[in-house]
Amino acid sequence: MPLKVGRAAETPPFLVMDVIAAANARAAALAPGDPRVIRMEVGQPSTGAPKGAVEAAIAAMREGGTLGYTEAFGLSPLRERIARLYTERYGVTVEPRRIAVTVGASGAFPLAFLAAFDRGDRVALASPFYPPYVNILTALGLEPVILEAGPESRFQPTVAMLERLDPPPEGLIVASPCNPAGTMLHHDELAALAAWCEAAGVRLISDEIYHGLTYGVAATTAAGLSSSAIVINSFSKYWSMTGWRVGWMVLPEDLIRPVERLAQNLFISPPGIGQVAALAAMDCTEELEAHVARYAANRALLLEALPKAGLDRLAPAEGAFYLYAEIGHLANDSAAFCARMLDEIGVAATPGLDFDRARGARTVRFSFCGATEDMAKAAERLGRWLTP
Repeated sequence: MPLKVGRAAETPPFLVMDVIAAANARAAALAPGDPRVIRMEVGQPSTGAPKGAVEAAIAAMREGGTLGYTEAFGLSPLRERIARLYTERYGVTVEPRRIAVTVGASGAFPLAFLAAFDRGDRVALASPFYPPYVNILTALGLEPVILEAGPESRFQPTVAMLERLDPPPEGLIVASPCNPAGTMLHHDELAALAAWCEAAGVRLISDEIYHGLTYGVAATTAAGLSSSAIVINSFSKYWSMTGWRVGWMVLPEDLIRPVERLAQNLFISPPGIGQVAALAAMDCTEELEAHVARYAANRALLLEALPKAGLDRLAPAEGAFYLYAEIGHLANDSAAFCARMLDEIGVAATPGLDFDRARGARTVRFSFCGATEDMAKAAERLGRWLTP
């Protein structure tokens, strides 16, 4: 008799991981002299952790400490430094006790969802969206409520969309800058959403992991707009530390102890060595801003080159390091389009089906966080492929 497999295990795959595997296989099969694969499928900075972060981690290991468990919410000096970041970057006061260091932003989402909602609760979010939002909500027995957003709202949710929901949801997830579209909620827009949530008794969860990576539009934190919002951030993107697995939450007063209890049981603590490195990374601003300058150059290059190649329907790339392209005039199957692109010209990108299950067959996401010379080569290959 076969043993039971839980329903949560039916969670859909994160398709970008399949694209990564395909790109790895393609790269491994290349013959000597073949043009190498250009990786534009994943939001993985091509730069490593800041030099100061690496040096701090090496020093900590050489000192011979245990680097064992920390408190569930992380090292006090790191929590204090993160709290200071809110004053420096936004002019917002956040008490260190409201900071919960997590196992990346990915570890923060289940903590937030479990603490704020009960099975069967409805949580709204705009489509296109970061796939794990919906997959984690569903695995936890929560109901995602998809708000179909388009170019008219820069692929972001609006108060008008929320007002059409009857009854209102228990929660709202926003991301600014967002993945995959790279668009942002401007200050007045985020303030309006936060005010609506407060008035309607809806828990706001603000994904801010791409703060620091913006191009001409200042990012606003929900921590300065709502006393009940949960803010999530990470050292993966701006600080270029994806594999170190350190993120954080800014918690409202009523969720500090509930989230702490959950974190103690689910994760015990974030990685000790990662926290040491993250603390040092926060003082590596010059190096990190050089990364942002390179992303800005890559963005400018592609915004000029892709339309010439026939990819002229692009979301406004206000932040993060993604270009979200509508390809309906070229193909109606983004997965097949991306597979052909990888096979025929060695450019890896992610099909929009990962981010929008209703309309994603006609969209593709390109990541531009690689080397500038790679972005130029990718644009050249795409131009030859799409406009022979």
